[in-house]
Amino acid sequence: MDLELAHGAGAPRKGESWGAVLLLAYQSLGVVYGDVATSPLYVFKSAFAGDDITHTAGNEEIYGVLSFVFWTLTLISLLKYVLIVLRANDGGEGGTFALYSLICRHVRAGLLPGGGNSEDLMADDKDAAGRRGDRSRARTVLERYRVLQRLLLLFALLGTCMLIGDGVLTPALSVSSAVSGLELSMEKAQHKYVGLPVTCAILICLFALQHYGTHRVGFIFAPIVCIWLLCISMIGLYNIIHWNHHVYRALSPYYMYQFLKKTQKGGWLSLGGILLCVTGSEAMYADLGHFSQRSIQIAFISVVYPALVLAYMGQAAYISQHHSFENSYHIGFYVSVPEKLRWPVLVIAILASVVGSQAIITGTFSIIKQCSALSCFPGVKIVHTSSTVHGQIYIPEINWILMILCLAVTIGFNNTKHLANAQGLAVITVMLVTTCLMSLVIVLVWNKSIFIALGFLIFFGSIEVMYFSASLGKFHEGAWVPITLSFIFMVVMSVWHYGTIKKYEFDVQNKVSVNWLLNLGPSLGIVRVRGIGLIHTELMSGIPAIFSHFVTNLPAFHQVLVFLCVKSVPVPHVEPEERFLVGRIGPKEYRLYRVIVRYGYRDVQQDDLEFEKELINSIAEFIRSGGADQNGFVEGSEKLSSISSGAIPLWEEGGDGEVDGPASPNKEINQQTVAPQRKKARFVLPKSAQVDAEVRSELQDLMDAREAGMSFILGHSHMKAKSGSSFVKRIVINFFYEFLRRNSRGPSYAANIPHASTLEVGMVYQV
Repeated sequence: MDLELAHGAGAPRKGESWGAVLLLAYQSLGVVYGDVATSPLYVFKSAFAGDDITHTAGNEEIYGVLSFVFWTLTLISLLKYVLIVLRANDGGEGGTFALYSLICRHVRAGLLPGGGNSEDLMADDKDAAGRRGDRSRARTVLERYRVLQRLLLLFALLGTCMLIGDGVLTPALSVSSAVSGLELSMEKAQHKYVGLPVTCAILICLFALQHYGTHRVGFIFAPIVCIWLLCISMIGLYNIIHWNHHVYRALSPYYMYQFLKKTQKGGWLSLGGILLCVTGSEAMYADLGHFSQRSIQIAFISVVYPALVLAYMGQAAYISQHHSFENSYHIGFYVSVPEKLRWPVLVIAILASVVGSQAIITGTFSIIKQCSALSCFPGVKIVHTSSTVHGQIYIPEINWILMILCLAVTIGFNNTKHLANAQGLAVITVMLVTTCLMSLVIVLVWNKSIFIALGFLIFFGSIEVMYFSASLGKFHEGAWVPITLSFIFMVVMSVWHYGTIKKYEFDVQNKVSVNWLLNLGPSLGIVRVRGIGLIHTELMSGIPAIFSHFVTNLPAFHQVLVFLCVKSVPVPHVEPEERFLVGRIGPKEYRLYRVIVRYGYRDVQQDDLEFEKELINSIAEFIRSGGADQNGFVEGSEKLSSISSGAIPLWEEGGDGEVDGPASPNKEINQQTVAPQRKKARFVLPKSAQVDAEVRSELQDLMDAREAGMSFILGHSHMKAKSGSSFVKRIVINFFYEFLRRNSRGPSYAANIPHASTLEVGMVYQV
């Protein structure tokens, strides 16, 4: 069962035609593989940059580099990612945070406030019954020690921050490497003044066009990458045949040993450039949600992998027969391109580098959205640029930050050597994090032996640690950049996460008991006016302190009260029939309800009108069914039931007679409006529905309240560290967190609330 759950989303769907799979495989070339496909532009150039290794007449260096490139590409990209890691998807989604949320779904290791542990919201009894053996022991240890849970979250955040850093460095390196082909076609003095401005201009255009969305130019992406892969494979094949058809012998692992034996420390440091051959592999996994597992596998195994191997072999074949380069920095892709083809290849290379950069930028947007949804990043504006492809989003603030950072490192370094060193460390760090998280998935999610997980960790981890150590050796030559960037993003994420947890803990500790509310009587000790009052709260039980604060100062409230809790849970998508959990607070005459609305980290939240209708529908269905849902669960003393919002359609008619709702001639509960501009509301009940007088009266009250209007009560809190707190806590809460809160957007649902119907209640949280 566990393997079915883990692999089901990525396995070929039943009834899926080969034509559909092949079409997805073709489309994936333009979205997923742009980054890894352009790596031949800079791998050999980065490996031979500097004084680490030199190209000698014996060719041991070039053969050793080729052997390392081939086996790294085979073991990491093909074996690890394509054949193993792609199977570990979270509801079809991939990436570092998807692995973390997948672990949290099977282990009570979530630290996300209120709803971070999805088992609290979506109990998995079948999973609980399957605890046994190694999985049970590992699970018990992880659940028992809070420090391990914090380390797990920090580890996931580290990988996420490094991937964001990759989003800064990949466009800079890819475009710079593509434009570097100009140096072979013009004088050195001219290239000095042309290369950098051209690179910056392309990068500015790339980021400036992001708001249009990839779907508007997506139809040209796949052909560009296909032409590029065909181009480099044909050039590689030509060089193999024309210059050195015995280069295939360098694929033997023996040449790796000979390479390290001869070059020693210099060869070890050059591994930081060689590892760039697998850049884009993590992006391939992160973009899993756009395509199926099989389509990505088919595209890589049948097209991308053979083309890359031919390209690298062709470069090595040409270089092995040429030893009179001006300097080792010229050893690279363009020297192996026939002179007559350099200009067309240069144009194709620039276009392909733009496509590769586009993929990692879009992936960065998706990662930021996931982190923000799970309370690990300040709120940002998220624009969905495609109505059909959900993953295509645009985040203006992040886009301009990436552009500024990308231009800064491009201008600051002004050469691909330091950019390559920086990107290498970012790439290998993310891969190490994925390897460690994947080993946990093997035990905790797939329910395999701990020895299999250790074997996976030791085999791939040892390879990646070797490359990681080589990248750290380049710390003073550019590798400090991803460390600095990840540190900054890590501080932002950690402070925001810490502040969010403290805010939630304050809400829990200061909530008002339901008994206090019930003791006030049906009128709640205040004046009840017509309408629906929606009180937004992070609590899933109890009464938030903001409500008692409000009624204490203004003793009047609406006839229908709804305590609304919007939760992001660590799953990609929540089915519409499972989105609303509805419960009743106190006796029926109080007209108090609690509604929990759950969204996955990849879900799109509805606009205000659609959301209001679904909310009212779910409450109406809860009333009609009497709240007796055997699938509901008890939160404190309240029974919450999973309600499908479309069970009782809601008709709404404005003052101009325009009807908004289904045209179904079923039973109706109708209410004529008094004010001509107010909406008339009616619920369309199923013909077979048996509605008693008490239920009809409650539905009537709900319609009356709906027609009178809906008000939204939001808390506007300020955080302050309580007296006696440590100096560090005061700095973090009073300055850093408050600065982030003031300069970030509110909850995503708040952006869809009409301002004319919103009331904010201010409170100071002493945490």
